[in-house]
Amino acid sequence: MSVPDYMQCAEDHQTLLVVVQPVGIVSEENFFRIYKRISSVSQISVRDSQRVLYIRYRHHYPPENNEWGDFQTHRKVVGLITITDCFSAKDWPQTFEKFHVQKELYGSTLYDSRLLVFGLQGEIAEQPRTDVAFYPSYEDCATVEKRIEDFIESLFIVLESKRLDRATDKSGDKIPLLCVPFEKKDFVGLDTDSRHYKKRCQGRMRKHVGDLCLQAGMLQDSLVHYHMAVEFLRSVNDFLWLGAALEGLCSASVIYHYPGGTGGKTGARRFQGSSLPAEAANRHRPGKPCSCLCPGALSTNGINPDTSTEIGRAKNCLSPEDIIEKYKEAISCYGKYKNAGVIELEACVKAVRVLAIQKRSMEASEFLQNAVYINLRQLSEEERIQRYSILSELYELIGFHRKSAFFKRVAAMQCVAPSIAEPGWRACYKLLLETLPGYSLSLDPQDFNKGTHRGWAAVQMRLLHELVYASRRMGNPALSVRHLSFLLQTMLDFLSDQEKKDLPIVRCVKLLSLPASLRPQKMKSLLGQSVSAKSPFIYSPITVHSRGEERSGKIDFQWVQGDVCEVQLMVYNPMPFELRVENMGLLTSGVEFESLPAALSLPAESGLYPVTLVGVPQTTGTITVNGYHTTVFGVFSDCFLDNLPGVKTGGSTVEVIPALPRLQISTSLPRSAHSLQPSSGDEVSTNVSVQLYNGETQHLVVKLENIGMEPLEKLEVTSKILTTKEKLYGDFLSWRLEETLAQFPLQPGKVATLTVCIKVKLDFSCQENLLQDLSDDGISVSGFPLCSPSRQVVRPRADSKPANPAEGSRPGDPGHVKTLEAILNFKYSGGPGHVEGYYRSLALGLHVEVEPSVFFTRVSTLPATSTRQCHLLLDVFNSTEHELTVSARSNEELILHAGECQRMAIQVDKFNFESFPESPEEKGQSANSKQLEEERQEARGLEINSKLGIRWTIISFRTGEASVEGLLNQLVLGHLQLAPLLWDVLVDGQPCDHEAAACRVGDPVRLEVRLTNRSPRSVGPFALSVVPFQDHQNGVHNYDLHHAVSFVGSGTFYLDKVPPSGQAACLGALLFLYTGDFFLHVRFHEDSSSKELPPSWFCLPSVHVRALEAQA
Repeated sequence: MSVPDYMQCAEDHQTLLVVVQPVGIVSEENFFRIYKRISSVSQISVRDSQRVLYIRYRHHYPPENNEWGDFQTHRKVVGLITITDCFSAKDWPQTFEKFHVQKELYGSTLYDSRLLVFGLQGEIAEQPRTDVAFYPSYEDCATVEKRIEDFIESLFIVLESKRLDRATDKSGDKIPLLCVPFEKKDFVGLDTDSRHYKKRCQGRMRKHVGDLCLQAGMLQDSLVHYHMAVEFLRSVNDFLWLGAALEGLCSASVIYHYPGGTGGKTGARRFQGSSLPAEAANRHRPGKPCSCLCPGALSTNGINPDTSTEIGRAKNCLSPEDIIEKYKEAISCYGKYKNAGVIELEACVKAVRVLAIQKRSMEASEFLQNAVYINLRQLSEEERIQRYSILSELYELIGFHRKSAFFKRVAAMQCVAPSIAEPGWRACYKLLLETLPGYSLSLDPQDFNKGTHRGWAAVQMRLLHELVYASRRMGNPALSVRHLSFLLQTMLDFLSDQEKKDLPIVRCVKLLSLPASLRPQKMKSLLGQSVSAKSPFIYSPITVHSRGEERSGKIDFQWVQGDVCEVQLMVYNPMPFELRVENMGLLTSGVEFESLPAALSLPAESGLYPVTLVGVPQTTGTITVNGYHTTVFGVFSDCFLDNLPGVKTGGSTVEVIPALPRLQISTSLPRSAHSLQPSSGDEVSTNVSVQLYNGETQHLVVKLENIGMEPLEKLEVTSKILTTKEKLYGDFLSWRLEETLAQFPLQPGKVATLTVCIKVKLDFSCQENLLQDLSDDGISVSGFPLCSPSRQVVRPRADSKPANPAEGSRPGDPGHVKTLEAILNFKYSGGPGHVEGYYRSLALGLHVEVEPSVFFTRVSTLPATSTRQCHLLLDVFNSTEHELTVSARSNEELILHAGECQRMAIQVDKFNFESFPESPEEKGQSANSKQLEEERQEARGLEINSKLGIRWTIISFRTGEASVEGLLNQLVLGHLQLAPLLWDVLVDGQPCDHEAAACRVGDPVRLEVRLTNRSPRSVGPFALSVVPFQDHQNGVHNYDLHHAVSFVGSGTFYLDKVPPSGQAACLGALLFLYTGDFFLHVRFHEDSSSKELPPSWFCLPSVHVRALEAQA
């Protein structure tokens, strides 16, 4: 046997076991409805007899237990009743076949079986059958009980025939040996003719017949057979069957002495037509044997019907004391066999039930203690729970309440064992509740009176902790809190001093200032509002002293009317469970204050845990935080800071100023992961980032929303650049505030916009010599006119790459990404707070990553054909990974591939820079002179850049400016500046700046030289010589042209003294004798007047004259 039946009792030995099971698919509701009606027929009176037949029904019975039916016949399944649904005739054969399959499970022991069919009507249902009963429905089945009674009578007929057959066996000495399953292999090869073997067979058979007699209602006969079986089996030391015989003797005696039963069933058994009740009245007192023998059915081979020779030796019915002794002996016999553990355990349970009726608790506890240590096979978790629960019930039955509670708690813990995949916390909690009476614990606080505690407090607290944990794990935190509060309310006297200290308590209270973006500040004539003073004096020591005293009693920040204010509490929860606090709020005075209640959970063993309580001051003035109120464990409490020991507070009084608007900003740019930290310590509420190329412009749209309750009346925007390493040209951030202010006052809920222009313009010069120099062949400042400078492409030098990655990130590298950071500060005010002189400040952090776009690796100039113009030569390098175009005003586009460098020439008009005369005082102040010169150069660079208008465009999506500011050295600036003396040469009255002047051979050519004095002083007189020459385009100039060019008059020109802003001119004529291209070089004579002036003032253009054939 492997599955114990903990509900067995001694009187079950006289019952017939009938199994009721469904066949096919039957709903649980319908099955148990019929099972209940079937099990109501538990005993019937046998016809024409005074005997009563008892039936024990089971809807589940392990087939392996059925194999022990010869050992104890009440374990044998003798009847099978099956219930099935069948609604059509075509399903009937299959249903009936299932019925036969079900019978085969218990086929070797079944006396009879029945099939109850519900739902089938028609021809099949009308056929009379003994083993099948048909019913139209589960409601229309009035004859079920009658059918079961007939079925039980058929079982009795088979039982009686088997009893008579065993009792009247005429087979001589050949009595079969009855065995339990594990004995069969041990008896193979034994001598069946030995006397020892025959006595074993006789003893087992007598015991078996005693079981049959007991089941058949023949109590007296069963006692005789049990007594004789005990004698036979004791003589051959057959201890297993001896124990069974002794247990059978005890069961028959218990049935005789206790007609009401020992299983705790309500009401006594009905002995219809039985002589037992009358005999029970004549029972002997305890210790007195009773004669319960009747002539019967014992044969001459140990089972002779003539029992007259053995009646005198029989021990008769056992007394109540002897019953327990025989139980002990039977259990001792079972204990010799490890395979009989289940039989031993069930015998202990039966003995305990008998002792409970006899009120012999101590002896019953010995049997139970033995049952605890009986080693069964590996039990499942469910079987362990059942075992401990039954032990608990049995201890409760004998009055051992605390012991019962102990095993009930063990069963509860087994429900949530680690080996269970889905712990049954609800079942655990239910079992724990059932243990409370055993530990003298009630959940009614009124049952606890001061000074009269019952039970072991330590155990009770442990149990309450387990209830708290189980209720929380089963998903009922309210129930958990209820148990926890009960624990503190009733067990507080038993907590140690340390445990009382470890209760959740507030350690620190701190009033918090408003967030930086909402913190009010006093105006300093910042927004057009003067600060109001309480004293008419500019300075008064009395006023200062009084304000100092005022500040000493208050906190140095303010709260704002209508804004949510915070108070932080540091709470310590040392308990090993989460603590729920409800309806927690602040207690204040001095100002009308709306406390916003909070509900919070303190984690288990949290240490110092910050808790923030909030509220809204409704009026202005001085507010004092007096404490807080809470609801913990269902108890409402007001806690004042003055009454809390060990609470640290940094002040509890703060000033509440009038209401201010609240501004919320959002932008068109994504938020930045870089949080700016200004050196001033101000907090930046929002950070945005953008990635731009050098020279690119981005518009940032800032939405200003008034989320407060007061109108926004004043706004001031300022910016501060945090990055100082990089040189910025132009305005990095710019905006027009007038368009935004036109939307003011901004009412609550309204939105205004401000557009901020972000323009990054860093140095475009390449400080490192990373590129090969472009060829300068034929290009020089003093060279000849060049109309179309050449374009060349270069690549970065192979030997100029950085030796290691760290060097590649230096600021001069073309691929280095630079960072710019700035803060936009919005100062705003409005409403009553503005009248009192308060404002708020909101900061927006801007993080800009600047990638290089183009670099100017070299800048130089070439003279143009006109003295008022020149060519600016720029070597442009594309440092991006994209193809881009570079263009200037009135100039064609230059296409640059990634990493490509090309030269572009821009013809520009020379610039008339304003002159800054240098005074003698400035010479002595070198620092001021240097600063003045830098300002001059920046102004000139800005003017040149605006005229050039150089822009780059990355194809299809990005564009920006390329600035030459900071690139132009003093020499280049000098070439780009108009000279103070402007010289013009005219041939036949036409300027010769752009094209060659044409003339005819033999015709005189009129030559005029003009001078415009732009300097602040008079200049001159000057003497000029005109030298003709021819350029052979091979580096050779021919000046020997006396035979080809002749002057009409003198070849030297004279100019008188020219006043400031004055003009002068000199005239002459030439005669060309041959055709060809001639150049005229005008030279100045070195005299005292020309030596006083710098050479750059004497820059005359070269004159190109083309002599053509004379007209015929």
